[in-house]
Amino acid sequence: MSQIVGGDASTGDDAVRSEGGGASRRDPRDRVLTIPNALSVARLLGVPVFLWLVLGPEQDAWAVALLIVSSVTDWLDGKIARAFNQQSRLGEALDPAADRLYIVATLIGLAVRGIIPWWLVALLGARELIVAAALGVLRLRLGIGTLQVSFAGKTATLCLLYAFPLLLLGTYAGTWAEITRVIGWAFAIWGTALYWWAAALYLTQVRALVTGRAALDPAP
Repeated sequence: MSQIVGGDASTGDDAVRSEGGGASRRDPRDRVLTIPNALSVARLLGVPVFLWLVLGPEQDAWAVALLIVSSVTDWLDGKIARAFNQQSRLGEALDPAADRLYIVATLIGLAVRGIIPWWLVALLGARELIVAAALGVLRLRLGIGTLQVSFAGKTATLCLLYAFPLLLLGTYAGTWAEITRVIGWAFAIWGTALYWWAAALYLTQVRALVTGRAALDPAP
C-alpha cells in the first residue's frame, strides 16, 4: 500500500540478573517473538502468493483480497506494537520490507500484464535505488543503516497500495471498472509524487547527518 521506524525506552523491569549476582540491561527492542513480528512475517510470505495469483491463474479477485488482508495486518501490527509495548528492531526492518516487496511484486505483475507502463516501474525503481545508495553512504560514514519513516513516505506507500488493486480491478469492462481505473491512477500519481518527495526528505536528512549539521533523533 519501505523503510526506519521508532521504538521505546526500556524500563527497570528489563534488568536481568546474571549468575554472578550483577544486573545486565536487556533492551526490549531486541525481541523477536512478538505478535507484530509474526504478522509481518505472514505478510512477507504472502508476496510470492500474490505474484503467482496475478501472473499464473490471473485470479485477480483473490490477489486483491490478499492485498486487502496485507493492508489490514500492516495497520494491525502497528496498533498491537504500540498497545502492548512490542516494538522491536526486527519489526522496524520487517514492516517496511513487506511494504516495499508488495509494491515491487505488484509493479512487476501489473507491468507484465500490460496494466501499467514500464516507465512507472522504472520511476519507482530509480527512487528505491537512490534512497538505498544514500542509506549505504550513511552506514559507511556513521554506522547508521535506517532513518525514521516520514509521514510523506508512509502516505506514499498507502497511496500506491491502494492504487494497484484498483488498477487491477479496472482492467475489466463496465462503468464501475472505468471509475475504478480512474481512481486507481489518481492514487498512483499522488503516490509516486509523494514517494519522490519522501526520497528528497531522506536525502536532505542524510546530507545533514553526514556533514554534521544535524544529530540523529532518538527513536520515540
